[in-house]
Amino acid sequence: MSSIDTNTDQETAAKLKSLELLQRPEHSLTGRFIYWAGVLFALVHIYFNTLSTVSELWVSAIHFGGFAMLCALMVPMVRSSTVAGRRVTLILDILLGCAAVICALYLIGFEDALYARGVKFDDLDWVFSLCAIFIALEMARRTTGWFIPCMILVALTYVFWWGQYIDGIFGFPGLSLETLLYRSYFSSEGMFGQIARISWTYVFMFILFGAFLVKSGAGDFIIELSRCAAGRMVGGPGFVAVLGSGLMGSVSGSSVANTVSTGVITIPLMQKAGFPARFAAGVEAAASTGGQLMPPVMGAGAFIMASYTQIPYVDVIAVAALPALLYFLSVGFFVRVEAMRSQAHAVELDTRPIGEVFKDGWHYLLPLVVLVSLLIYGFTPTYAAGISIISVVVSSWLSRHPMGLKDIFDALAQGSKNMATTAMLLIAVGLVVNVVAMTGIGNTFSLMVAEWAGGSLLITLLLVALASLILGMGLPVTAAYIVLATLSAPALYNLIAEMQLVDMMVSGTLPEVARTIFLLVDVEKAALLAEPMSKLDAQQLLALVPGDFKGQLLEQAIDPAHLTMILLSAHMIIFWLSQDSNVTPPVCLTAFAAAAIAKTPPMATGFTAWKIAKGLYIVPLLFAYTNFIGGTTAEVLSIFFFSVFGIYALVGFMEGYLESPLNPFFRLISGAAGGLMLWPHGEWWISSLGLLAFIALFIYSRSRRECQADALA
Repeated sequence: MSSIDTNTDQETAAKLKSLELLQRPEHSLTGRFIYWAGVLFALVHIYFNTLSTVSELWVSAIHFGGFAMLCALMVPMVRSSTVAGRRVTLILDILLGCAAVICALYLIGFEDALYARGVKFDDLDWVFSLCAIFIALEMARRTTGWFIPCMILVALTYVFWWGQYIDGIFGFPGLSLETLLYRSYFSSEGMFGQIARISWTYVFMFILFGAFLVKSGAGDFIIELSRCAAGRMVGGPGFVAVLGSGLMGSVSGSSVANTVSTGVITIPLMQKAGFPARFAAGVEAAASTGGQLMPPVMGAGAFIMASYTQIPYVDVIAVAALPALLYFLSVGFFVRVEAMRSQAHAVELDTRPIGEVFKDGWHYLLPLVVLVSLLIYGFTPTYAAGISIISVVVSSWLSRHPMGLKDIFDALAQGSKNMATTAMLLIAVGLVVNVVAMTGIGNTFSLMVAEWAGGSLLITLLLVALASLILGMGLPVTAAYIVLATLSAPALYNLIAEMQLVDMMVSGTLPEVARTIFLLVDVEKAALLAEPMSKLDAQQLLALVPGDFKGQLLEQAIDPAHLTMILLSAHMIIFWLSQDSNVTPPVCLTAFAAAAIAKTPPMATGFTAWKIAKGLYIVPLLFAYTNFIGGTTAEVLSIFFFSVFGIYALVGFMEGYLESPLNPFFRLISGAAGGLMLWPHGEWWISSLGLLAFIALFIYSRSRRECQADALA
């Protein structure tokens, strides 16, 4: 290898290292302590999630104390270049970690004493509650930067200080600091509330499951299988990136980690095949971002969504499967078009036949089968994850490298280390969720969004997407989803439900029991509901219904099961849009990680990834305006079928290329065909017309390419 290649590889490694958290050496005394503490803490969490009857508040406190200790030791307070400085930092970190443990133990030991005093704080209550909040802020700063701590401080001070000085709808009379600290630290509403419970149950168990899968060798099997399945196709390395990143992303749970682990293989392969370097990096970033959308193991936000909506996790992943597949197909279409345009050639990879690879690694799929089967049979996600972890170990005994005790300890330790930063993030964000609940600012924000949008669902979606992008500049995707879901999900839910209510009024199918609400508003106009009416008349009539009655009207008019699916649609929209910060400039760490591997300009790579990840914006529109979630099987499959070709047509419109270049006229035809197939008109014949137009255009484009090839020959 030449010195130039060596230098560029070192430069790439340095860029990738800059995207990682600063951590202490694994082989130091501190590193060994972290290892064994991680093993112990993982076992403790498994006990809490299976056999324990300990109070959930106490478990959340222990979860905080233990992971704060791990996080303090893993990620130093400051970077020091001197030995003395590193020693001082280590001492401070140990003291901070011990303080976190003591804060957890204080809550457990003195909770009853606080209630015996009539919830009146004494000096130690003040000290430990303030100390716990400070530690949560500091751990969030270390792992995610300054944005989250500053946001939390703004939220907390709003409650007891500056909220009372604001006029208008955001004015808040204020609560005492003692009340705020009680609800933040001692109650099951703040940092040890619902978000923390989700953290130590669903999120931890699935992150641990992912650690066991990776340690067993499943990650290598996924990459090898993807290379065998798609590597020898024209543009195959691009499809390897899409397939491999999609499968790996559902295991790793981190878009950046997914990009780094698979991108070092797929990006050079794509460049070797003839893809432009920036496009190769953009494909990897877009595909890795979609990993958290892929069932059965989705990102942490999916568990929070299940808890928020009270919809079983198995139902969430069931409806998420086809949309996730649609997203990866959309990325694949960009790969196909670019392969044709760049004349990418097949790369002969040094891989075994796919049958041989599958024969040697089929057992890696058994844990996923066990997981899905247990979820379908009604077991809780935590129980299913626990049994699936055992199945990983058992299935590894069928391989050439069975997991031994050392491998099990390694997986336990790695799971705890992977969880440390996520746990601190979720606990810290729980403080913001608590403020939203205490002050009612979530309802206020929803009303404000509805007012700004003027009742328009499309404008509301644009506002949510903009808010998601802005929050995503400083928040990880899970935190962005939590904040947005808390603030804007009610507004989205109401608008989607009201849109369907209007459709019922237009068609004259509004149930008789729902019409009684309109009788209280306007008897004469209520009589019009017996027959079909125009959409404008229906909207004007609905606008007369007071806000206090609209909730009751929706419950009477729409089936409860369908309302549940509408709620899931609202949250799924936010969940998908919250992923866009990974690939949308100016802050897009996933694209930056891919750029470091491809040696391309980070910002330009970000814009390329943003273009390729257009499915993140198109699919949420389907959630909002169609029955893609909650429809009948026939409806869902029909929407999926036409959407596949509709997105392909839009890719042709955006790129000006299918199998050969498209002139401006045919480019418009491709865009119009995509619009006909994706537009929520509800008429199959219109979608079929768009499909026929696209197929004809595709055949024409392919024939032109063949004619050009014959002419060159």
